[in-house]
Amino acid sequence: MAKHPERIRIGTCSWKYPEWHGLVYSAPKGIDYLQEYSRKYSTVEIDQWFWSLFSPETGAKMPTPADVLRYRDAVPEDFRFSIKAPNSITLTHYYKRGTGANLVPNPFFLSSDLFGKFLALVDPIRDLLGPIIFQFEYLNKMKMPSPKMFKDRFGEFLDQIPADYAYGLEIRNKNYFNKDYFGFLSKKGLAPVLIEGYWMPPLAELFRKWRNEIRKHPLVVLRLMGKDRKGIEKVTGSKWDRIVAPKDAELKAIADIVKDLAENGVEVYLNVNNHYEGCAPATIGRIKSELREYYIEPTYPHR
Repeated sequence: MAKHPERIRIGTCSWKYPEWHGLVYSAPKGIDYLQEYSRKYSTVEIDQWFWSLFSPETGAKMPTPADVLRYRDAVPEDFRFSIKAPNSITLTHYYKRGTGANLVPNPFFLSSDLFGKFLALVDPIRDLLGPIIFQFEYLNKMKMPSPKMFKDRFGEFLDQIPADYAYGLEIRNKNYFNKDYFGFLSKKGLAPVLIEGYWMPPLAELFRKWRNEIRKHPLVVLRLMGKDRKGIEKVTGSKWDRIVAPKDAELKAIADIVKDLAENGVEVYLNVNNHYEGCAPATIGRIKSELREYYIEPTYPHR
């Protein structure tokens, strides 16, 4: 009998990879990827709706109702989606590649009206929702003068949106992490979203420093992203069917974090990206071998 299996959900960041044939899927094409995926995993991160802001001319792209309904009908009732909120909400400025390298403010930044429209569009999967993740890029002083200003502005936004969802906050600037930051998360009912990769210190280091604060939250999201996106794409040729950058010590440390949180009553979502080791399903297999007493495969009947 696994220890606290109900507290641990493990899945990938997106799922539409034909090269996972044999690892997850019965065929490389001609199948319902999400339906087959949900027979193996209990959660997935919807990444595609994050990419909503491209240039001042295109406005903010939102999910299509047809996609939302299709995803709802593909999974069992105990499956859970974690969703990255649209970057039209979380980007302070447009990406420079869409503005001729100019720093142009995003008029939709922390728009509660736009976020309300997003929630209305995803309402058909509301019963299947885990955390909605507000992912912010590395906030330098040009984009956000201070952590206090960020907390003030984001706090105002949170006060204007529905409170009856599970929200998580991902910050990619380690200088934001202090007791005030975790106090803000607790006050606003936000789950800490902690990443392995980009500009952040290793999860094990972060957890050692802030363990007591992190364990106060009923829900924690861990995202394994990797540090060298372009480098691993070059090695794999963007074909994500094998591990090319094994991280044995890191995975053991992450499994220990998951165990610690689960033992202390914390619900954990562990979302794995292909860019972490080269193949998210293979990485998950390696993590599960470290979590043998804590994690069981989902056996949810399909509707």
